[in-house]
Amino acid sequence: MKTLKLAIADDHELFRKGFISMLSVIPDFEFVLEAANGQELIEKIALNSPDIILMDLQMPVMDGMQATEIILEKYPQIKVIVVSMYDEDRFVIHMLEKGVQGYLLKDTSPDEVEKAIRRVAEEGFYYSDFVSRAMHRKMVNRSPNKQPFFPNAANVGLSNREQEVLQLLCDGLSTSEISDKLFISSRTVEGHRLRILEKTGTKNTAAAVAFAYKNHLI
Repeated sequence: MKTLKLAIADDHELFRKGFISMLSVIPDFEFVLEAANGQELIEKIALNSPDIILMDLQMPVMDGMQATEIILEKYPQIKVIVVSMYDEDRFVIHMLEKGVQGYLLKDTSPDEVEKAIRRVAEEGFYYSDFVSRAMHRKMVNRSPNKQPFFPNAANVGLSNREQEVLQLLCDGLSTSEISDKLFISSRTVEGHRLRILEKTGTKNTAAAVAFAYKNHLI
């Protein structure tokens, strides 16, 4: 069993230590670093790179939004899950558009936190019911006369099959689940996913899903 190397950035030491204590009992989870702000996190990553970062948004010195942008640009192999008290849709959508792989609230259950970490490690993204509802509200509340944020969003050139795969990704299905549902191989699903990223100009599945909701592609 491969060990997942984790990091956490949060300025509240009690929360940070509690999270580490809660997750460290899981045999294949290992915290390799912790930080009280984004700047400290970036400095420590240069010495010991994690697989997944649990990122708070509001921190002194450098907040989680700025730190996330820098990390995803400099270390694209690192995955970021936001863990925040901010439950407003605008924060969720904004961070997904920035490329984070998941967004959890600080009152999320331990079981769901573990599930999110594993799904992000295996599939590259995790959408809780909370995130799915936020994206759905974004789509429903969209003015019918409002033009897409990206001028060519309506003409990104997705094939019918790619649209099917994108819809299922938006529904939160994993690669294997999409494979079973569409009766195609996991490799074929991955090929469709990569073409979706290329055509939408997004860096990962989370950003592609946010793009789809924001631009009314589904």
